[in-house]
Amino acid sequence: MKMIVTIAAVAMIAQPLSAHPPGEHGAPGPVVAAQNSDETAVRAVLSQYKSAIERLDATGTQRLFTPDSAIFETGGVEGSYAYYLAHHLGPELKAFKSFRFSNYKVDVRLEGPIALATESYNYRIETGKGEIVERRGVATSVLKKVGAEWKIISMHNSGRKPKGS
Repeated sequence: MKMIVTIAAVAMIAQPLSAHPPGEHGAPGPVVAAQNSDETAVRAVLSQYKSAIERLDATGTQRLFTPDSAIFETGGVEGSYAYYLAHHLGPELKAFKSFRFSNYKVDVRLEGPIALATESYNYRIETGKGEIVERRGVATSVLKKVGAEWKIISMHNSGRKPKGS
C-alpha cells in the first residue's frame, strides 16, 4: 500500500510542467493568454490600417508604423511609411472614389517580441474617373512590440489580376 501511495505521489510530481499551464476549468494559462492578447493586438493594428485604406483617409496611420519602417509594393521599394504615405499612398487615396477589401484572411505567427503576419484578400478600387480595378492581393508584415504596442516595421504587398479576367 505504501508503495502505491509513493508511486502515485511521484506520478503527480512528475507530470509534465507546461510553460503555459491551463488555468481554472481548462482556461488558458497566463502565457497562452498573453500570446492570445498579442495576436489580437497585431490583428487590430492590421485591421486599423485596412480600415483607413477603405475610408480613403490615412490620417493617424503613422502611429501604426515604426519611424524606420520599410515598405515594399509590387516590386518596388517605397521607403519608410512616412515617405510612402506622403509620396504614394496619400496621393493615391485622394484619387480614389472607393477602395474595398473582400475575402480577407490573416495569419499571425508570434516569435517573442516579433510578429509575422500574412494577409490575402481581394480588393476593388474605383478611381475618381470611374475606372474599376479589381485585384487579388497578398501582404507580409513584420511587427515589433514597442513598449506595450505592436508597430509595423516592414510591409510588403503585391497584387495581380484575378485569373480569368
